[in-house]
Amino acid sequence: MSSTELSGRARWTGVVIVWVAAVLMGLVVGLFAPIGQRAGWLSLALGGCLILSFAVQLGIARPEGFIERVASSMLGSFVILGVIGGVFGLIAINAA
Repeated sequence: MSSTELSGRARWTGVVIVWVAAVLMGLVVGLFAPIGQRAGWLSLALGGCLILSFAVQLGIARPEGFIERVASSMLGSFVILGVIGGVFGLIAINAA
């Protein structure tokens, strides 16, 4: 392993940071956004995850695996926000 490569832990730390942010953004949207506007706000949260993902990965300053790390961050964020949106959607249907 060369000195420019990231260890497994360092590689996943940046990805997990974005996933945690996605969970927090999804919960904030689900709790505070009006029911009819949650989908739009979740889309904005996903855009925020994209910007955060780039910022975190550029902060790591290692070009090796950049695309994989950003893709992993975004795929996880998409799944997380989708599940959170689905749960809040089911709650809204049951409440109606």
